[in-house]
Order: sequence, then structure tokens, then C-alpha cells
Amino acid sequence: MPHYQAWEEFTRAAEKLYLADPMKVRVVLKYRHCDGNLCIKVTDDVACLLYRTDQAQDVKKIEKFHSQLMRLMVSRSAAMETD
Repeated sequence: MPHYQAWEEFTRAAEKLYLADPMKVRVVLKYRHCDGNLCIKVTDDVACLLYRTDQAQDVKKIEKFHSQLMRLMVSRSAAMETD
């Protein structure tokens, strides 16, 4: 399971994974208070991408990226329902 250290690399790989097969991709956010870590995982059951941080400034980046992916997923599913 690739654990990315650079945020830009993670976002590029996650977008590429999502665009390859949007119906199989899942996104999971996990926060561990005892460690102070926030983890975002993007997987399609074959590839699993992971980014973990304990920096408060990265929370906004993760939140923005997560909402961007959710908008892509909702717009794709809405387009499929109208077909």
C-alpha cells in the first residue's frame, strides 16, 4: 500500500485512480485523536493510496480535495441516472 509523503503526488495519483474506474473507487477519512493523525485513503480494491498527516494546515487541503472528489462522484452518478 503506497504511503505518500507529498500531498501533490497523492492528489494526482488519487484523481488518476478515480478517473480510471469511478464506480469502484472509495474514499475513507480517519482521525485518531490519541495520535493526532488524519488519514485519507483512496482505494478501488486493487490499488490503495494512503496519505497521513498530523499537521493542522493539511486538514484544509484534505477537506478541499475530499469535497472535490465528492462533487465529481455526485455529478457522475446524476449524469448516469438521466441516461
